[in-house]
Amino acid sequence: QVQLVESGGGLVQAGGSLRLSCAASGRTLSRYFMAWFRQAPGQEREFVAVISGSDASTSYADSVKGRFTISRDNAKSTVYLQMNSLKYEDTAVYYCAAALWWRGARPTYDYWGQGTQVTVSS
Repeated sequence: QVQLVESGGGLVQAGGSLRLSCAASGRTLSRYFMAWFRQAPGQEREFVAVISGSDASTSYADSVKGRFTISRDNAKSTVYLQMNSLKYEDTAVYYCAAALWWRGARPTYDYWGQGTQVTVSS
């Protein structure tokens, strides 16, 4: 079992920045692919970014490429999502997810956090 706890959400003006954190416990984080998804009211859960455990390679949704950066600190068992140049349409609940095997952008990860709200005011 892996427990994931997100933090760092909040209210920010458009153009601002936030950094989300996802603290993991229960297993060795370095073995897992770690991802961020988001879900706005009335919409499906949407892939944001993923980072591998082995070589820290990353992949991003087109909508956030160049603005968001996913990173990980395996020693701290924590994954981060640095969000810059935030837009109103980035408003959503952001979820951290973990999987031992590649899932890519599919919301079929093995473990999920409870989510943290990000609200961007226009």
